[in-house]
Amino acid sequence: MNRMNTLAEPLTSNSSQDQICYPSPQNSNLAKDFHYSVFTPLHYEPNYAYPLLIWLHGPQANERQVQQIMPHVSLRNFVSIGPRASIVAENGFSWSPDDVAGAEQLVFDCIDLASSRFNVSEQRIFLGGFQCGGTMALRVALRHPDKFSGMLTIGGPFPTGNSPLVRIQQARQTPLFVAYGNKSTTYPMNAVCNDLRLFHAAGMVVNVRQYPCGDDLYTQMLHDMNIWMMEQVNGQPTSPGENNLYGRLN
Repeated sequence: MNRMNTLAEPLTSNSSQDQICYPSPQNSNLAKDFHYSVFTPLHYEPNYAYPLLIWLHGPQANERQVQQIMPHVSLRNFVSIGPRASIVAENGFSWSPDDVAGAEQLVFDCIDLASSRFNVSEQRIFLGGFQCGGTMALRVALRHPDKFSGMLTIGGPFPTGNSPLVRIQQARQTPLFVAYGNKSTTYPMNAVCNDLRLFHAAGMVVNVRQYPCGDDLYTQMLHDMNIWMMEQVNGQPTSPGENNLYGRLN
């Protein structure tokens, strides 16, 4: 069984990916305080329409988290962009359930900006995040399920309040990837079990994965996330051996 490595340190900049955090360009329609970081796939091919992953960072972090995760997701498969949350937190920024409209605007600004810089497939857009970023990703995706090919959360509980399933008929068509640690305090087992009952009752297409860890973000989670997204892109399941490294509860 492969060992899971935690993402403890930022990546170095000796790679082909953009390592710069960009403020909102002048003379644009983007929000004034829009800060983001872009990941360019290795050997970018402008004639190929890439899937796009929008990544909402976790608490006490910022938009640079997308640069940490993407080499462990895939160096080649995706264009990716991560916005900075608007709420200032200790040692970084965080997402607030009281500012869903603001997060929603950032997500769609990310889509517009990435589409203006890269050849992005409008039919292959994924929205995901870590902990509070994962919960916010689900909030936004569930409000606009027709805009996304998949929604993902790692260690972020399913959102409550503000009627997250108000568009349940459309949400049933948008697959969901949920990853959590069996020792997590942010997303404990009782909360996971409650969410599983909700997913079942709502008739949602869900892939839930459990990992032997707590609240850290591990490379194996990102590896499995890549496999799952590529399943959605290609419409083909991967081999059982790859798909069940740490258990699959679905």
